[in-house]
Amino acid sequence: MTPHAQQAVHSRWFALAVLCAGMLMIILDGSIVTVALPAIQADLAFSPEDLTWTVNAYLIAFGGLLLLAGRLGDLLGRRRMFVAGLLIFTVASLLCGVADSQELLIGARFLQGIGGAMASAVSLGMIVTLFPEPGERGRAIGAFSFVGAAGASIGQVLGGVLTEAVGWNWIFFVNLPIGIAAVLLSVRVLAADGPARSLRGLDLPGAALVTAGLMTGVYAIVSIDRLGWGALLLGGLAVLLLIGFVLRQRRAAEPLLPLRLLRSRTVAGANLVQVLMVSALFGFQVLIALYLQNVLGYGAAATGFAMLPAALVIGTVSLLLSARLNARFGERAVLLGGLALLVAAIGLLTRLPVDASYPVHLLPTMLLAGGFGLAISALTSLAMADASPEDAGVSSGLFNTTQQVGGALGVAVLATLAGSRADSLLADGASAPAALTDGFRLAFGIGTGLLVLAFVLVAVLLRRPAPAAADAPAPVHALV
Repeated sequence: MTPHAQQAVHSRWFALAVLCAGMLMIILDGSIVTVALPAIQADLAFSPEDLTWTVNAYLIAFGGLLLLAGRLGDLLGRRRMFVAGLLIFTVASLLCGVADSQELLIGARFLQGIGGAMASAVSLGMIVTLFPEPGERGRAIGAFSFVGAAGASIGQVLGGVLTEAVGWNWIFFVNLPIGIAAVLLSVRVLAADGPARSLRGLDLPGAALVTAGLMTGVYAIVSIDRLGWGALLLGGLAVLLLIGFVLRQRRAAEPLLPLRLLRSRTVAGANLVQVLMVSALFGFQVLIALYLQNVLGYGAAATGFAMLPAALVIGTVSLLLSARLNARFGERAVLLGGLALLVAAIGLLTRLPVDASYPVHLLPTMLLAGGFGLAISALTSLAMADASPEDAGVSSGLFNTTQQVGGALGVAVLATLAGSRADSLLADGASAPAALTDGFRLAFGIGTGLLVLAFVLVAVLLRRPAPAAADAPAPVHALV
């Protein structure tokens, strides 16, 4: 290899490291906030209903803007979009840390969601472009996935430690040095974008429809428990807006989401499977944390450490195994194997007792969660399989959108069902630990059913033949 070629290889891997650093900040923030919610509630006098907006404001902005941000990245330049997203996210993190009122914190979290969407929507597309050769791409995305799992695990542990030691504000301040370094390095290391394409051809009506539809849909999902039937009406409005978006894309000269992407059974099936899988697993992540704290009496830091094995196994599988298995057996086979492990992992929790022993009743699930590292890497490869270089940003945005919608749907629906079941048992005289545990078991049973359905859809829909050397892209966001 010539010195010039070696320098080019090193530059690509350095660029990957910078992308990983930026996404580490966003992933870290996603997991670090959950364990600090009780402290935030006490300090800023949130009601239980209003407290959820510290999470919902972020989810609505993030999930609603991913698709638009992905297309804007294709038009204006992915490095420009990535750097701008990091800057917005970093400034919003500072505002979150200094927030002394509910309104400022919720507004800053919404701004964080905007920045997170901008950076996340183009990151996968940038990696696909940086590493066109399948073997290198598999290793690059495996490393990216590992960083995602590491960030999530660090967030859970660090969130508990910082909250208990110095206060919840510091869970946001830790983003500042990472964000500043990532912005400076991105400008120096990532390849400069070409001239920005004109936005005159941007489908503004389509952008308005899809952004309003996604934001309304996510809002309806996260407000199910509070709004009841009103959430269903909002959900219906979201569906109408999204139908209008699809009709608009059929006529637009330069559509925001080229419908040819969805005509691919592989791409459409992969995104549908992701909604089911992520709904089950993000619901698991939240509910198992509630079980550990509200039933077993774990503290914030202990909860983070209890969930650490799952993140470590997911990251290790993503880094060391996923690319090799995808190349040898094909993405479909690896995806089926990963889903089978996840069915076993969540299925075990349907027999969770009130006085569970961590090594006996919980550790096996944490270890079997490594199936997520296999499943999501193969699933992302399938979802990006038919994306041209020009559409890499919007394809990445679409995949991240279905991930966020699935996560919001799983948390809202499974938590609501678990809470309703627990309330019913409490009214019948059951003890609080017994009622909560029974509610969690119900939710885990439904989550298991969603994973079984995802397995069946993969077997029926995703019959893509395994290529000779398969790509192995993995998620922008890890499970835990």
